[in-house]
Amino acid sequence: MARTRETSKSASGGEPQAGEAPAAAAGTAAAAETATPATPAMDARGRRQVKVGKVVSNKMEKTVIVTVENTATHRLYHRYMKRTSKFAAHDAENRCKVGDVVEIVSSRPLSKSKRWRVREIVKRAEG
Repeated sequence: MARTRETSKSASGGEPQAGEAPAAAAGTAAAAETATPATPAMDARGRRQVKVGKVVSNKMEKTVIVTVENTATHRLYHRYMKRTSKFAAHDAENRCKVGDVVEIVSSRPLSKSKRWRVREIVKRAEG
């Protein structure tokens, strides 16, 4: 069984090994430089879901229907199947056309069916 960081710290007693400097002597400036910066996806509301899909309908005002494909394994036959889900996404400037590949991000409920916003158009439809 592999030991996790928590178990390895508790096993060593939390004391520095030979050749290591104690944490207090290392200084706070060095510790601040090595800390990883917060990612832009992490904000006060938490991590947002992001999906990439294809626009199949733009007939409504400021709303597009996006289909997202994913693969799932069949429980009995252990073969991959394509599964598609449709999401209504908010498109404030009506920029999306049918066939565009877009990136959508989860948001607060905007209407009865809209819980997603179009973040960016990844690829424009040809034609």
